Amino acid sequence: MLYLSQAIGRPVHDRQGDLIGKVADLIVAIGDRYPPVTGLVMSNGRRRTFLAWKDVGTFDEHGAKLQSHTLDIDRFEQRPNELLLFKDLQDKQIVDIDGRKIVRVNDLRLDLLEGKLHLVAVDVGAAGILRRLGFEGPFRTIARNFRLGVPERYIDWEDVDPLESSIASIRLRVPHEGLRELHPADLAAIIDELTPRDRAGILAALDDEAAADAIEEMEPDTQVEVLEDLAPERAADILEEMSPDDAADLVADLSEASRREILQLMERDEADEVEQLLEYPEESAGGIMTTEFIAVPEHLTAAGTIDRLRELEPDAETVYYIYVVDDDGRLTGVLSLRDLIVTKPETIIRDIMFSEPVTVGLLASQDEVAQVVAHYNLLAVPVVDDEDRLVGIVTVDDAIDTVLPPTWKGRLPRKSSRGGS
Repeated sequence: MLYLSQAIGRPVHDRQGDLIGKVADLIVAIGDRYPPVTGLVMSNGRRRTFLAWKDVGTFDEHGAKLQSHTLDIDRFEQRPNELLLFKDLQDKQIVDIDGRKIVRVNDLRLDLLEGKLHLVAVDVGAAGILRRLGFEGPFRTIARNFRLGVPERYIDWEDVDPLESSIASIRLRVPHEGLRELHPADLAAIIDELTPRDRAGILAALDDEAAADAIEEMEPDTQVEVLEDLAPERAADILEEMSPDDAADLVADLSEASRREILQLMERDEADEVEQLLEYPEESAGGIMTTEFIAVPEHLTAAGTIDRLRELEPDAETVYYIYVVDDDGRLTGVLSLRDLIVTKPETIIRDIMFSEPVTVGLLASQDEVAQVVAHYNLLAVPVVDDEDRLVGIVTVDDAIDTVLPPTWKGRLPRKSSRGGS
């Protein structure tokens, strides 16, 4: 076992034992579970040269001794799949995937695996700082005498994701792979703490859908910063993956120039939905509703309705209820997903729907909507225009967003409910 801090600055001797320089950095090749050391960077005055690991005979906390009679000593140039441990990682911020937070690298741990030296872990504890300051040994002696522990914390390299400021993401064979597995809320919390450059690196590695999910979980100010820092084309693609109400809320907070440019780059249907929602007062039912909902004609059978659901593949948020409309789009009834599933396939929807659904108007205030949702124990309430045509729904989280603290949004229980209490 060897720590990077124990190697940096140590002497490099040739085969005869003559001093030829000092260890300036170690190089590892990204791609394996634990990256192998492939060489070292030696400094000799102002010159930095590369030494291949095959030429290194011994390497420990006392330094390096070479084993080759002749060396290919070239000026060092970093290759795309390589990391410089000291330059790229030491004292840099990384993402602790397992802990779902950002931490700072205090030291790096190397170990022999099958006879070769590999990077195996990141030291983010106090022990790493003490080691670098040269106080680890004395501190451990004092701690032992007083029966105290030395704060140690290591993160396995598999659970680490370097950030953009530490290493360009193009150098990673699978950039930010671990971040893609995080819950969008955890990923949003991490991105919220980063600099614009670091955010750009992470978002570049996410597909549009994953980026949209994370942005929806961010604080409003961060959402705006993130979107306006992106190329307009990418911002438009991400907005298309967001629910229309969340996209409209975000677009409303953009600068006028950004709003106009991004809307022009979006697919026409998605842009029209967003622009329609922007026409309503921000705190009205129309302003907080989503236009993603499931509406079926009243003459459809239960089996036909289920086939329609399979075809549309609705988001979980919008499939609490199935809304029933007539030929003119007027809302005539509602039924829950549970009611649909337990009904015989040949049953006509109008025979099992709740025919007096609770609704709100487009200009109803958010407080009014929240009261309706709470009073009738609804997971979503339909929004209708003056002619009772269904134009959208307000989900429970959006309905009471102004009532509960922001951190509660999206954490409400999801349960089946009919159109009434």
